Amino acid sequence: MHIVHYITRLIIGGAQENTLLTVEDQHHLFGDRVTLITGPGVGPEGSLEQRARDGGLDLQLIGSSQRAIHPWHDWQTYRQLIRMLREMKPDLLHTHSSKAGIIGRAAAAKLKIPCVHTIHGSAFHYGQSPIAHSLYKNLERWAGKRTDKFISVCDSMTDQYVAAKVATRDKFVTVYSGFDVEPFLSPVRPPELVRAELGLKPEHVVIGKVARLFPLKGHEYIVRAAKEVIERCPNVRFLFVGDGILRPGFEEELKSLGLRDHFIFAGLVPPGKVAELIHAMDIVVHTSVWEGLARVLPQGLVAGKPVVSYDVDGAKEVIITGETGFLVPARAISELSAALCELASDPQMRNRLGKTGRLRFTDQFRHQTMTKQIRDVYAEVLNKKSSQST
Repeated sequence: MHIVHYITRLIIGGAQENTLLTVEDQHHLFGDRVTLITGPGVGPEGSLEQRARDGGLDLQLIGSSQRAIHPWHDWQTYRQLIRMLREMKPDLLHTHSSKAGIIGRAAAAKLKIPCVHTIHGSAFHYGQSPIAHSLYKNLERWAGKRTDKFISVCDSMTDQYVAAKVATRDKFVTVYSGFDVEPFLSPVRPPELVRAELGLKPEHVVIGKVARLFPLKGHEYIVRAAKEVIERCPNVRFLFVGDGILRPGFEEELKSLGLRDHFIFAGLVPPGKVAELIHAMDIVVHTSVWEGLARVLPQGLVAGKPVVSYDVDGAKEVIITGETGFLVPARAISELSAALCELASDPQMRNRLGKTGRLRFTDQFRHQTMTKQIRDVYAEVLNKKSSQST
């Protein structure tokens, strides 16, 4: 079958890595004809375009495809996508991300191409202005009528979309966002060496967060909780993996608080290096206030690390308090500090929770499992279309 994927930008991020892995698997493992359409992967997040090209994938760029709402650029993108799809004549279009999801489903509907849309994170969410929230909710309802099947990266996304009357529950299926689990099971380089390169000592307990330093990712809550954690556990060091527009402000704030020496900023790293940095951690913390199901949660668990996460969206589907880590209320500071301190002072607990997470979730989050389930969704949609036309 010929599948076209469309995502707004191919930057370094969870939705983009999910999409690229799906395309790679369909091309290399299943022998499908696959085309990936995207906009320019520019910005401080980094780009996955070169990886796609190096992998021999059919990568097509639309220069006007960008994240920000821009009526003229969006119209240009829609018209170009129509031209490309009309020429390619794919069996199915699979859209990813909010903007591409709206434009792509509109194009598919016009050309009567079956369409599947993945919800990596809700298009309408906390932190948006009331106007943007209402706009995206109404656009999703409009696009929902033009969607043959929704793939949710967690059950929570389905619940939110059904509650918002985007579509009925029977149009949704959950497929957890897979990744290459092997580097998380077996470190490519000794964690002791990676820690030493970061200036960490054996006695340090490392609490790490993997996320872009952008709004809604929640680094500020860790900074606010750090003072109490460090007072109770002076050997704690915080490791931020990722870069972004908020980094200078965080560094200045930490200096003013006298905590700068307790924080390490690893900066932007290639996706392949994330596993070795997680292995260098003792605890993974995730404090985003909006996320479908952050990839770092299962990545931390597969690496055998306990995870402390805010209770947002799909986090509760993998973080089980007392079993795989601690789930604390979103934006809470005292509860976050308490959970981090409890784990920092108890290596036996860290080991027990980490082992449980690895056993429960490794197979579920293999990217091969994800891709097979996605292809099953395609087969269901195409078979239904075929039966309706006969």
